[in-house]
Amino acid sequence: MVLVIGHKFKLEVWETIIKMMAVGEVASFTVKKELVYSYPFVSKTLRELGQDPSKIKHSCTMTLQTEGIGYSDLDELISNPTDLEFIIELLKVERADEYERDVWQMSIQERLDFIPSLREKGNNLYKLKQYDAAEEAYSQAIAICEQLMVRERKSDDEWKNLNKIKLPILLNYAQCKLVKGDYYSVIEHCNTILEYDEENEKALYRRGKAHVGAWNPDLAEEDFKRLKSINPSTANMVEKELENIKLLRKQKEAKDKNALKNLFENGNT
Repeated sequence: MVLVIGHKFKLEVWETIIKMMAVGEVASFTVKKELVYSYPFVSKTLRELGQDPSKIKHSCTMTLQTEGIGYSDLDELISNPTDLEFIIELLKVERADEYERDVWQMSIQERLDFIPSLREKGNNLYKLKQYDAAEEAYSQAIAICEQLMVRERKSDDEWKNLNKIKLPILLNYAQCKLVKGDYYSVIEHCNTILEYDEENEKALYRRGKAHVGAWNPDLAEEDFKRLKSINPSTANMVEKELENIKLLRKQKEAKDKNALKNLFENGNT
């Protein structure tokens, strides 16, 4: 377990205990019941880490009184508080400048400052063809943007500025999905981008490629032709894509015709 000193952990006495220990030390502490009233709830949270959220029992005031919190030993502690003994081993201590904080520990400004570094990290990983890791970096950056956007109204300048930061990262995220063949995800994310930036050339191209992969040839042709109308310099590239769609249509028609032929032949035997 990681304990971040100074963040008002639910069981503050643990912070006091940790400060008294040396790295590698194992120590036993007995704490008065007045200081550990919240322990049953802290213990419940720790026990349920990593569990499926849908299977976790949530306790409101009414269910707490009638059903407890789902663990008989913890329910007993709530009903009959007592002094508790904690045996703690201090494995490692990291200074603030050494510790990689979680996003929830950052201020709003720190989160904003963190977004470009995540985007750059994703770009570098993509260049190294580490697509899963790049996708994860982009996903973190997008999540931070969306968390901050929830705090604003859609009509506010702050929301619009955050959306402008988010869309290019979402475009990169869509490219990772395209490389991995997750075509429907690419289409969904490019739709979002084009909702706010109708002439985004990269979004049109990537959505077109995804429509080919998902075999929506008519929609793919629409995207490629629109790209050409927006930027005539893409004409050669677009023509190659359209020719590829023609070839794929012929191949599919031949395959379907052959499958139908085999169906009739098998039906006659």
